[in-house]
Amino acid sequence: MQFRYVVTGLLVTMSLAGCQRTSSSPYSDLPPPAPLQAQPVPSVQGGQLPPPGAADASQFPAAPAGGTNMASLPPAGGAAAGGQPPATALDVTKESMVGNWRVNAGGVSCDMFLTLTNLGSGSRGGTRGCVGDLTQMGSWEVNGKTVMFKSRSGDVIARVYKSADTRFDGTTNSGQAISLSR
Repeated sequence: MQFRYVVTGLLVTMSLAGCQRTSSSPYSDLPPPAPLQAQPVPSVQGGQLPPPGAADASQFPAAPAGGTNMASLPPAGGAAAGGQPPATALDVTKESMVGNWRVNAGGVSCDMFLTLTNLGSGSRGGTRGCVGDLTQMGSWEVNGKTVMFKSRSGDVIARVYKSADTRFDGTTNSGQAISLSR
């Protein structure tokens, strides 16, 4: 029986000996870098801008012709304000929403993560790097063809509808345009 303890002790000692560091950093012998020198900053210039409309009109591109087809978001009374999504909205399932989405809201790109983990009446979700209403997102749920994003307190902060296979468009409650894509 004593032999077993001796062998076990030797095995433990040998395995711990293999965990020791045997090399040093190749950078440990180098001196620290010299501090950076401050650079001069040019002075700021000030002046008055010309009044609106006084600029040369030729510097702006011409407006598109009246017959041009352009994509647009639903009006403020549409999906974002509690109304119905547009007739062109595609069907959406909760399972198809799960995962990571790239969000563009007010010209700022950020990430949104949607899970199937229950949280209140919806599922857990969150954002990273977003601004405005989306910083408060805590959950989401699908209601017909509309996906609603909710704050941590359960208030709806944005609504989107499926506009393409991997794209959703809509607005936040403050009227900011929002789009999701993969």
